[in-house]
Amino acid sequence: MTESAKILLVDDEPAMLRYIRTLLEVDDYKVETASTGEEALLRVDKGLEPDLVLLDVLMPGIDGLETLEQLRQKRPGVKVVMLSCVNDTKKVVQAMRLGAHDYLTKPFQKAELDAVIDQCLGQGKTVVGGEVEEVGEDTFFIAASPAMRKIRSQAALVAHVDIPVLLLGESGTGKEVLARLIHKLSQRAHRTFLKVNCAAVPADLLESELFGYEPGAFTGATHAKPGKFELCNKGTILLDEIGEMPPQLQAKLLHVLQDQHFSRLGSRSVIKVDVRILAATNIDIPQALAAKRLREDLYYRLNAFTLHLPPLRERKEEIPILLKHFMTRMAERYARPQLPLSPQLLEACQAHSWPGNLRELNNFLKRYLILGDENLAAAELQPRHDGTGGAGARGDSAAKGGEAGGGLKSLARTAKDEAEGEAIRQALEQTNWNRKQAAALLQISYKALLYKIRQYGIAEAKGHHKLSAGA
Repeated sequence: MTESAKILLVDDEPAMLRYIRTLLEVDDYKVETASTGEEALLRVDKGLEPDLVLLDVLMPGIDGLETLEQLRQKRPGVKVVMLSCVNDTKKVVQAMRLGAHDYLTKPFQKAELDAVIDQCLGQGKTVVGGEVEEVGEDTFFIAASPAMRKIRSQAALVAHVDIPVLLLGESGTGKEVLARLIHKLSQRAHRTFLKVNCAAVPADLLESELFGYEPGAFTGATHAKPGKFELCNKGTILLDEIGEMPPQLQAKLLHVLQDQHFSRLGSRSVIKVDVRILAATNIDIPQALAAKRLREDLYYRLNAFTLHLPPLRERKEEIPILLKHFMTRMAERYARPQLPLSPQLLEACQAHSWPGNLRELNNFLKRYLILGDENLAAAELQPRHDGTGGAGARGDSAAKGGEAGGGLKSLARTAKDEAEGEAIRQALEQTNWNRKQAAALLQISYKALLYKIRQYGIAEAKGHHKLSAGA
């Protein structure tokens, strides 16, 4: 958008209309005003095509939410920011579900209004057709497709409302990055953000990890230790792979969600905290509920709002942008010159299905940067005999490498990988894809099994969810 963008301002208070209009016209926006929802809809019916609508929630006649619903029917592409004197959680959530892009609580400063407008009208920092946003710890959020821009808008909106958010999506789609973005955009941004991987911590230790313990609570507990919830007071906690949390611990978490109270292990005293809870999972929710792996009451408590990250194969238009951005970042990190991304390599990348999503793409580019061989990188993406392909499943490409000069060691390594992968698949099938039972059957640790599932790109048969341990 340019400075001549059209903004429709809808508010029933004349003084507020004048104030906001002045703020907008200072920046040379073309401003149209309406004092009721009916008037705004009539203006749109008569041909007004605003780039952005600033819409008051509480108005006489049809209120802002009903106006929003009708606006979205008449102009599906128009971006709407809701304005309200009261930060009403239910109304904010309803506005999000109706398609609002953001929510401002009156009175607001010009800087707040400017930030919202910049985001809605695409005036933020862009990278080759996409928006990139630093979210801390050398991670970033890129919105370069309609689906990801919509998620960015929803994240901005839900960030202002202190409710749990459930983040869904396949392994490697960027759920942790999205959680960090929500934290950054929230009023808790200057406070602690902590992530707990519920699958990586053994079940018998997870409770003490989350809630802490007192001396003598169990063997080896020689001193008191605060848990993640205490350390994260006033901040945001991400419970990653929530579906792997033991059901009895899910019950305790439910109580924390309800009243923000809990006790350390071995203690009778109650601790009160103020923590924003985000939860992420890649499990099949209906299947987990039916199998009692996920408590239904906990799911509905966490599901105040859900954001679903699409897999990379459904937003392939982002692949060239992501590759260029990854290349820039990694070249800086490893102090290496950037390598070219030829049309042939880009074409191979866009043809690949990327079962590991962003994580696989990142690792692929890291290997390309270090090895510096485009032909080897492109060969890595070639389909295998079983119809799959990619860095995590290299049976044919490794064998071809052996023929080209890798020798017996390369062939032996390939045979070993294929045999190990097949043994893991058989164990998973034998245990009805119960990873803990499969690990016991294979006589390896649960964590090692999760790593090997990722390494070999093993997934359940079509119709089942992908097995992996990543976020």
